[in-house]
Amino acid sequence: MEVLYENLLNINWQQIVMWCIGGVLIFLAIKKEMEPTLLLPIGFGAILVNLPMSGAKETIDYLFDIGINSNELMPLILFIGIGAMIDFEPLLTNPKLMLFGAAAQFGIFFTLCMASLFGFDLRDAASVAIIGAADGPTSIFVANTLGSSYTAAIMVAAYSYMALVPIIQPPVIKLITTKKERLIRMKNTNRKVSKTTKILFPILVTVIVGIVAPKSVALIGFLMFGNLIRECGVLNSLSETAQNVLANLITIFLGITIAARMTAEEFLRPTTLLILALGLVAFIFDTFGGVLLAKLMNLFCKNKINPMIGASGISAFPMSARVVHKLGREEDEQNFLLMHAVGVNVSGQIASVIAGGLILGFVG
Repeated sequence: MEVLYENLLNINWQQIVMWCIGGVLIFLAIKKEMEPTLLLPIGFGAILVNLPMSGAKETIDYLFDIGINSNELMPLILFIGIGAMIDFEPLLTNPKLMLFGAAAQFGIFFTLCMASLFGFDLRDAASVAIIGAADGPTSIFVANTLGSSYTAAIMVAAYSYMALVPIIQPPVIKLITTKKERLIRMKNTNRKVSKTTKILFPILVTVIVGIVAPKSVALIGFLMFGNLIRECGVLNSLSETAQNVLANLITIFLGITIAARMTAEEFLRPTTLLILALGLVAFIFDTFGGVLLAKLMNLFCKNKINPMIGASGISAFPMSARVVHKLGREEDEQNFLLMHAVGVNVSGQIASVIAGGLILGFVG
């Protein structure tokens, strides 16, 4: 009873707030099915590390130091699994889709400027801006490499907004497109991609990106290695392991490890709300960038592009592509945009890593 009484006395309102935040994340994961593999362990971990007199914080801190803080091991290994999941064929059949992936990184650099104006130093501003990559491992990698003081808020914002893509993107897309534009049907290319091309693509991308943005070579290298395992045709069992067992295992550990930085003292700061707001700005302007490029290209292209696919240039794969496809079907049940949107979405995966590498090069 004395121990119980002592524990109750050690509970403060900040810890209760963190329990509520953890509960909200668990609710979104279970009830709304928003990125449950990440939000569930993050939410549970947030409750765990804010229990009074708990030894769990030290254990999770240990995992954080090994898997993230010392060498960014978990995000890198997770990228192998992500690479093994990605089929680059829709992009290879229509390479110009890569332009939308590049345009959809506009929000990162716009938010970098905004964060600097709000008083963040350059390293923290860059770490906050990378939330717009819509790519959790890249956000963790950049923020940790730059030694940001706001790693917890950045990681939670990155994964939370990824989960909220079906809520954030549709109103933004509808705001900047007309019904006529949303009804545009795009022709599917019948071009075939050879196995040799699929094998050479991850190798060449790694070499080119390594030259253009050396700081991103670890991320892009692990991503493309995972894809090479998928496409080589002789490592099917390893590919399946990377896509399922490896990716799921690392995701669980990564989610609960992120919670190591969600203590009340570290998370409940006025700057946290500002970071969440700036992260939302980054997502919105990423969507703007991709859609507006498509609208611009339509001024010169004979075969019109449905500008909604530009929104898939963010790295939230494959969720953003599904959102665009669903919006297209809402306007016209016979309009199938999925393959085009997937092509843009996978280009966004590459572009977000390059953007992260460029920021590390400029700031780091």
